[in-house]
Amino acid sequence: MGMLEGRVAIVTGAGRGLGREHARLLASEGARVVVNDLGGGMDGSGTDGAAAKQVVAEIAAAGGEAVASADDVADWEGARRLVDTAVERFGGLDILVNNAGILRDRTLANMAEDEWDAVISVHLKGHFAPTRWAVSYWRERAKEGAVVKASVINTSSASGLVGNYGQSNYGAAKAGVAAFTVIGAMETARYGVRMNAIAPVGRTRLTMATPGMEAMAPADNGSFDFHHPGNISPLVAYLATAGCPVSGGVFHVAGNQVGLFGGWELEATVETEGRWEIADLEEAIPRLCRGKTGMVSVRTGMDSFGGLIGGEVR
Repeated sequence: MGMLEGRVAIVTGAGRGLGREHARLLASEGARVVVNDLGGGMDGSGTDGAAAKQVVAEIAAAGGEAVASADDVADWEGARRLVDTAVERFGGLDILVNNAGILRDRTLANMAEDEWDAVISVHLKGHFAPTRWAVSYWRERAKEGAVVKASVINTSSASGLVGNYGQSNYGAAKAGVAAFTVIGAMETARYGVRMNAIAPVGRTRLTMATPGMEAMAPADNGSFDFHHPGNISPLVAYLATAGCPVSGGVFHVAGNQVGLFGGWELEATVETEGRWEIADLEEAIPRLCRGKTGMVSVRTGMDSFGGLIGGEVR
């Protein structure tokens, strides 16, 4: 028996990349899977249900059970239909993997309103809406006296946690996903729900469009393929198990590495008597930030993850 035998899962953005790997591994461990993918381009344009159906066919060929969904996760009713599909087709829901995403990279001074809105909608509302309907389902189950052992796995990014040039829309959404995860874990524990997030580094069509990523994540050279997207999925599967005790975590995962992000921390303080004077802050703030790099920024950003800063983004 697999570690997810008898559990029902939804994986969004599961037609390609990380989501495809997640769906296939969950199914191989015994989960019945709703493979959700709108089938659009990297920028969110267009629709094509073929990708999700192909993953369903792959799961079925391997002896698993899955159904395709082309619902838009950023649409309120679409998200509800997605949850209803799992309940109606498989009799319940235990796991929600929020993975769907798009990119519309642009520097802040050149970003159009629709480029901001689209990315925030797919990533942030596309996490909230399915989770809201799933949690409502689990809350009702708990009220009925059922023992709920549900799991939500969200997808954040180092771009949101430490920053990356040209991705203010994507980074803001992914930072929001991390905050959403921490708060959601607090609010849903009473219903038997655990909520965690991953910040993955892997080779997908989205990440390969990130400035500098092509050099950072070359294709398999015959040795251990550190950036293969399948390396991310075992952590997702573990977090989806009924017995996993962890909730509220935001995990770095890449290749053979798993780490835990610590979140925002108050690193140091300076104080004065009463209210600060502006002239006093002129001396105090540089002292507070001593040892940090950059004229304004106090964090080095994505350079710690392989030098992605400074790409050719307009």
